[in-house]
Amino acid sequence: MESTIKKLPNSEIELKIEVSAKELNHFIDQATLNLGKDLEIKGFRKGKASKEIVEEKLGKEKILIEAADLAVKENYQKAVLENKIAPISAAKIEIQKLAQGNSFIFLAKTSILPELKLPDYRKIAAKVEKKQIKIEEKEVADALMWLQKSRAKFILKNQPAQKGDFVEIEYWSSQLDELKQQGQKDAFILGEGHFIPGFEEKLIGMKAGPASAPLSGAMAGKPSQVFQKKILAGKEEKEFSLIIPEKHPLRKYGREIAFKVKINSVQTIELPEINDQLAKGLGKFENLESLKKNIKEGINLEKRQAESRRLRQEILEKISEEVKCDIPEVLVEREQKQIMENIKKQVSEKLKISFTDYLGKIKKTEKEISDSSLAEAQKRVKNFLVLSEIGRKENIEVLEEEIRKETDKMLKQHANVEQTKKDLDLEGLKEYTKEAIRNEKIFQLLENS
Repeated sequence: MESTIKKLPNSEIELKIEVSAKELNHFIDQATLNLGKDLEIKGFRKGKASKEIVEEKLGKEKILIEAADLAVKENYQKAVLENKIAPISAAKIEIQKLAQGNSFIFLAKTSILPELKLPDYRKIAAKVEKKQIKIEEKEVADALMWLQKSRAKFILKNQPAQKGDFVEIEYWSSQLDELKQQGQKDAFILGEGHFIPGFEEKLIGMKAGPASAPLSGAMAGKPSQVFQKKILAGKEEKEFSLIIPEKHPLRKYGREIAFKVKINSVQTIELPEINDQLAKGLGKFENLESLKKNIKEGINLEKRQAESRRLRQEILEKISEEVKCDIPEVLVEREQKQIMENIKKQVSEKLKISFTDYLGKIKKTEKEISDSSLAEAQKRVKNFLVLSEIGRKENIEVLEEEIRKETDKMLKQHANVEQTKKDLDLEGLKEYTKEAIRNEKIFQLLENS
């Protein structure tokens, strides 16, 4: 077997492999034996017919095709090893010459990792400025306020709703498909619900009321600037219209949209004082000062982690900018598929709708979304290649013990560890963990340059 390599664009290569006539005869004999094993011929036991009889029964062409398949599988692997190639895609085979008594020639096209010429990455990393972590008193105060609100008491009241009350509402609109027949429910602190400008102001002064019907025919057909009041057993409903801001998502339904709203409940909010007693009720805190200290430590940790992510991303991007290379299309395509899978998962988990319905709402095709992810996919692949090459140059290694400790830590987070081991692809988990540990080591090296 002889082979030659031809470099192609986009990190592809083409192997030209020639198998001698003598070698091909060996594969023909093997193919005849393989095909004859299950062949039933009158006068012979199954699989015991002679080579000549098998050839006569099956035809030389069928045997030759089987022989070529065997020759390709064996000699392609030999050529890969001899030429020290690391393919990253399945080979595309093209037969150039196949005839009994002659040498067999075929081409194998495959993708490989590109050769990267790295810049002085340590020097680049050292120049990226690390931001100083600062904790403002307002951040601590905001965190305390959030904790205060989390311990608030809600007391039902029969008085009109005022700004700062917690309200539960139901609303309709004949101009919005999802709100024509079935009302949308929501609950929020009046003045902090972040509705369309003007919406919450219309609720001030309203009382809790009974279930309501869709908009009346008059309001449905012609929005009005003036809201209407209906007194029902001393409680109120309102119908009103609002001018929708130009850049608001609802603007596509019209400049002015009519709503009908009912308040199901109004509750006052009693907030506890921010003092030692509140701190003690939140956990093992001696006083308010120890709670504040804990909050500062938490904010500090979050900021340090965020700054580390920002720093690493900037370092990697600045190094990548200095690297020129062909990015393998096969890796870009894989990354685009992964991006698409992530989008589908988010749509399912967060929006609770099918991906088909999602495409209908945004008026795009799956291909359009995939095409729009091309630049991001190329960037991710290039960053991956750069990081891998730095790891290779720095001889970054990951020990089996490191992988075992990390995978054990992840598995222990699950209630039933043994069942999780059965359900998970453990080899895949180990490979992922190895890559994560390796990348962490590379980033630590760059951060400390």
